[in-house]
Amino acid sequence: MKKIVLLCASGMSTSMLVKKMQEAAAAADYECSIDAFSATDAATKANDADCILLGPQIRFQKNKIAEQVPGVPVDAIDMRMYGRMDGKAALEFARKLMND
Repeated sequence: MKKIVLLCASGMSTSMLVKKMQEAAAAADYECSIDAFSATDAATKANDADCILLGPQIRFQKNKIAEQVPGVPVDAIDMRMYGRMDGKAALEFARKLMND
């Protein structure tokens, strides 16, 4: 089972997108775990993730976070996708990032 982690400034705003992504995963019959945390927890909460998605507001931290979790693909969620809380598109983005 794949582990997808979303990171943002506090872990709060991405929690809404997590719910939408979980609904999209259930609809697609795709087994995965999806959680949201603060970017400050990257090294401890996301070190075993299959991919990490960053909230647009912390996209500037991409390289720093990638250094904290070697071997884990990290990328920022598109601002429009995030603003629309498009769980299906975010899940597809995560799957592409994982080559899944």
